[in-house]
Amino acid sequence: MTAAGGFGRSIGELTRGVLGGRRTFQPVRRNSYHAGTRESEVWQPIDPKEIGARMKAAEHFDRTNKEPGKKNGPLGHVALEVLRELYRLVDYKTGRLEPSIEYLEQRLARSRGAVVGALARLRSNGFLRWIRRTEPIEDADGVGPRVRQITNAYGFSLPEIARKFVRAVTRKAPAPDDDGHRRAEAGAEVNRMLSRLPAAEQAEAIAGGTSLGEALARLGKALDLNASSLLSQNPALEI
Repeated sequence: MTAAGGFGRSIGELTRGVLGGRRTFQPVRRNSYHAGTRESEVWQPIDPKEIGARMKAAEHFDRTNKEPGKKNGPLGHVALEVLRELYRLVDYKTGRLEPSIEYLEQRLARSRGAVVGALARLRSNGFLRWIRRTEPIEDADGVGPRVRQITNAYGFSLPEIARKFVRAVTRKAPAPDDDGHRRAEAGAEVNRMLSRLPAAEQAEAIAGGTSLGEALARLGKALDLNASSLLSQNPALEI
């Protein structure tokens, strides 16, 4: 009896949307909001000069938190692909970002399951947030308020360790903090992050996609190749 009742309720939730406590008799998802009412909670302007550092922070987070023996870190390569695509799509001035799952599938040549899973991992690890949205159906037939599900509104976020990384490589002052020791520790951690990167990646993280960054990246690659060549010729050398 209980199982049957639970099944009935789940079907009811699927066939009768609930929005703000009102039954809409449409298959909309829980915690959905009318378009235009809550986007400001996730849409914030973003500095395009930060994007290179943000992606490096996400890649470093994924690499350094990968468990031994696991193929992927907590984000995984598909989530990094999705994050990079979202940074390409966002309106820098307003933060507006509302791609459909289908659009991301096509752009990345990934299955729906892969895209949805990637979005979920980005959200659970603090790199993305979103709100579900609905909009009215214009040709309502008098049965009651009628709405339909539309694309989510997405916004970017950063876990604290990634935020410190971005602040350091973009030369932005850290948030106010009365604890000088904690600030010193944060700076030391970012320096450790950068020191583990190859010279070319260090240059890219620090200078981003600027002409200076590209020049430094080329120089870094040359240095990396030179170091590799020296090691191959002199196996006893250690870096």
